Amino acid sequence: MASDVEANAAAEASEEKNWRRKGKHDKEKPWDEDPTIDRWTVEKFDPSWNEGGLLEVSSFSTLFPGYREKYLQNAWPIVKGALKEFGVSCELNLVEGSMTVSTTRKTRDPYIILKARDLIKLLSRSVPAPQAIKVLNDEMNCDIIKIGSIIRNKIDLELESGEYFMSDKKKSAKKWQDKLDKQSEKSEEKKRKREAAFVPPKENTQSTKNTNDNNGIADIAKSLKKKAKKLRNSEAQENV
Repeated sequence: MASDVEANAAAEASEEKNWRRKGKHDKEKPWDEDPTIDRWTVEKFDPSWNEGGLLEVSSFSTLFPGYREKYLQNAWPIVKGALKEFGVSCELNLVEGSMTVSTTRKTRDPYIILKARDLIKLLSRSVPAPQAIKVLNDEMNCDIIKIGSIIRNKIDLELESGEYFMSDKKKSAKKWQDKLDKQSEKSEEKKRKREAAFVPPKENTQSTKNTNDNNGIADIAKSLKKKAKKLRNSEAQENV
């Protein structure tokens, strides 16, 4: 009994000691109650925090649809100027249909390359350049959600095919051409089915060949028998 009491006392003392050790750093800080500190404010990056720059080059690329080519080509000087302020280089490749952003020796903020990546992603998704550039600010963020596996409505399909930016005249011409293509495919399919009904079945060439061989052997045997019979008849006449 005494041993149980001593064990419980030792356990309580150990728990109290651990609790005191755990709460050692939980004391109130002088700035906890300071009303002049706004804990929700994102402090703007200061280049002096990283005067040495980055050790490695980081880059990101993304593709853009063909209908965005003309707009991006016109808006690219604005995008290039905005990224230059942060020491980030950018390239618009019209041949491959891609945009690339990379860090340089002048890049100081290590997180800005991720912001630049979000910028080109927004541009490839038809976000206007003045709006997309705002994502470079510290207090601005974006999240791109792919909804292709969730839902696809008419506008999404038109954006993907480029039909959304066509004029009504071009849309009508495209629908008419699609209709003609479908009719042509159906006609070709019906024609193939009709022709398939008149195609004769393939002959069994092996059995025909075997029959011909057998007939040839039978003819040779008959010919030999006839010659043998004539030979016997001629020998019988000579003996008489």
